[in-house]
Amino acid sequence: MKTDPARTDRTASEPAEGSRPLRVVVADDQAAVREPLAAVLGLAEDIDVVAAAADGNGVLDAVAAGPVDVVLMDLRMPVLDGIETTRRLSDEHPGVAVVVLTTFADDDSILAALGAGARGYLTKNAGRQDIVRAIRAAAAGQSVLDREVQDRLLATVRARPTASAQPLPADLTPREREVLTLIGQGLPNRAIAEKLFVSEATVKTHINNLFAKADIRDRPDAVRRAIAAGLA
Repeated sequence: MKTDPARTDRTASEPAEGSRPLRVVVADDQAAVREPLAAVLGLAEDIDVVAAAADGNGVLDAVAAGPVDVVLMDLRMPVLDGIETTRRLSDEHPGVAVVVLTTFADDDSILAALGAGARGYLTKNAGRQDIVRAIRAAAAGQSVLDREVQDRLLATVRARPTASAQPLPADLTPREREVLTLIGQGLPNRAIAEKLFVSEATVKTHINNLFAKADIRDRPDAVRRAIAAGLA
């Protein structure tokens, strides 16, 4: 089945001409999932699956042998699970992006994975093209959340107290605040561009400026800040 992930921009959803393939590690403890997934992803012209791992130790070994750009990470694995592996990658190999691909979409799993440093979170009903787009986006430094995951994240953040949230800086432009509002509503860059009648490149520029001014780490953090500021 096909999902509608909240992806960030067109450059992340299409391969760049003349660029080298992205080096990807696929991690899943079930060979019946891991091996077909690696084979299918390898059909993308800009993806090279360099290793398939059954647990977190296998991931760390593959990354150490590198180079690796993106790890497609299952959460529930023996020996060393996906959360701890993601945390160790964030600490020891910050240049390696993690995209979670899991059957679990509960609040604890989502928040733990994003808190550990995952750049994307998809459920296993994601289609091949959704996964490929998420890998490309993560390699480009962008965050991609499955629609179900984004909806749960929004609900979780809205349910939490926001009194101690960091205020937004006073020098945000009206357009930057507008963009933050739309991010808080769960809109991807393409939808934001259509709503504001501007190009996706312009939206990306506003987002880069917004993130720098407000010290926002990534898109999930932007959602939290928008809700805390009463913009979403």
